[in-house]
Amino acid sequence: MEFYLPTEFGEQLAFGAAAATVLIGAFVMFAPGVAMRLFGVQPREGRPEGYGAVRSAGGLIAGFAGTALLVAQPMVYLALGFAIVLAAFGRILSIMSDRGATLLNFLLLVVEVILAALPIIFVFGLV
Repeated sequence: MEFYLPTEFGEQLAFGAAAATVLIGAFVMFAPGVAMRLFGVQPREGRPEGYGAVRSAGGLIAGFAGTALLVAQPMVYLALGFAIVLAAFGRILSIMSDRGATLLNFLLLVVEVILAALPIIFVFGLV
């Protein structure tokens, strides 16, 4: 079994988005304290479950994106793109409903939109 590296530009974009998502998920999984400080959240003192929840979410993100890298199939890239679209939609809901109109939220929204768009435009043949 070989690790597949794409040769088409559009698939390289989707592959790159999946690779970046793996790195983000791994960062969140292995450095939850740093990730939570970066996002401005901390678990309550004496409650390590917060770290477990963040590590678990990071592992899910890294695992899903890693699967997209290993399988390298358009439908898996599409599923990854739509999952990130839903994450971006959740961020938009937070901006509108939770008084979350902060610079960090808008920057993270831009990152999510880019990471979602790359595999989606590949699958639909827009690149």
